[in-house]
Amino acid sequence: MSGKPKLHYFNGRGRMESIRWLLAAAGVEFEECFLETKDDLIKLQKDGSLLFQQVPMVEIDGMKMVQTRAILSYIAAKYNLYGKDLKERALIDMYVEAIIDLNELLMTHILQPADKKEQHLATIVDKATNRYFPVYEKVLKDHGQDFLVGNQFSRADVQLLETLLMAEECKPDILAKFPLLQSFKARISNIPTIKKFLQPGSQRKPPLQEKDVPKVMKIFH
Repeated sequence: MSGKPKLHYFNGRGRMESIRWLLAAAGVEFEECFLETKDDLIKLQKDGSLLFQQVPMVEIDGMKMVQTRAILSYIAAKYNLYGKDLKERALIDMYVEAIIDLNELLMTHILQPADKKEQHLATIVDKATNRYFPVYEKVLKDHGQDFLVGNQFSRADVQLLETLLMAEECKPDILAKFPLLQSFKARISNIPTIKKFLQPGSQRKPPLQEKDVPKVMKIFH
């Protein structure tokens, strides 16, 4: 058995994507076991692999970890991406929780009914540009450092970059009023492990397409 973490999920972004990003940023190679059908999920549920009967599930260090936030926290702590003390960790957690809130909005955009899509996009843009992005812009301005917390690379930087890129997929000019976030995006994208993950052929997943939604829904419902 290889020592690589093994990721169990469907072949798409969803809640696993942030986990892929964090492992890639840490320079950790991982394997993926894709759920293709409802039966694949039921098999994991029946053999006791899923503590709460749901994925994402990551096999790592002899554990079968579930719950996205728990998995992300473990990876961040294991690979020194979680600050140098409790105060830094608390800051990272606050920034990350807000990023996750925005990420959830972005992730569910494709699932909105046709007549609700326009309003949903307007909500994304409003919350991104008026609630979330101004905070990170101010943080970078106030401390004048390259990273969000403690002037060292952390999970907060990784998860913010992932979400900035997702937001730009929805609205390409969404960062127009945030020059420091634009330079942050360029800077973090050039970290070697992340640069590699952003190249074609990596394990980063493309945005979910309308045509793929029914297939994914069949696995989970």
